[in-house]
Amino acid sequence: MAKTLLITGASTGIGAATARAAAKAGWNVALLARSEDKLNALAAEIGDSAIALPTDVTKRDQLTDAVNATVEKFGTLDGVFANAGTGVEHPGVENGDPDEWHDMIHINILAVLYAAHATLPHLKKTKGHFIVTGSKAGREHFKGSIYSATKWFVHGFAGNLAEEMREWQGRCTVISPGMVDTPFFDEPKPSKIQPEDVANAVVFALSQPETAAVREVHIMPND
Repeated sequence: MAKTLLITGASTGIGAATARAAAKAGWNVALLARSEDKLNALAAEIGDSAIALPTDVTKRDQLTDAVNATVEKFGTLDGVFANAGTGVEHPGVENGDPDEWHDMIHINILAVLYAAHATLPHLKKTKGHFIVTGSKAGREHFKGSIYSATKWFVHGFAGNLAEEMREWQGRCTVISPGMVDTPFFDEPKPSKIQPEDVANAVVFALSQPETAAVREVHIMPND
């Protein structure tokens, strides 16, 4: 039976590229995001191995329903890619917008925690894999960046979760890219990391033998 990967933030960028790459590698993919039209188009492109599940991942009940629908559809949950994330328009602390921080923390931090909490009972059955999108900004300090601070949380949480999952031979990986050419930015950045590059890293981590746990994949642009 094919393995199943649940992806948050699946409608564009890294999430969509990972859905395509995982499906090509033989995985079923559950696609979660708020954009129903984009999800449906992506699921139609991938075919029978994909299910579109419009979900606000900051809402625990919606996330739980999507996880249950995934298991009901495919019979198993073997991997999770907690990829949904966002930034802010007003950088810094003094000049930052606390309302933007509130929304960003819910997506970048709480949605990751909710995804882990909702999926771990299923992953435990399959000795599965939890993958989360971190960032170069979660490894270095950036002047006044609250976004960077959320990614420092992600990196710390991923390491802690890896130790918890290790008790039952589960694995946790943080994918840590530098600047990626995604809709996150207003202008295209064709010389930077491509979404497909990150997707390849996710599939690489998922494909390792049971004796190896890739805890972090750090990717930088080569320009």
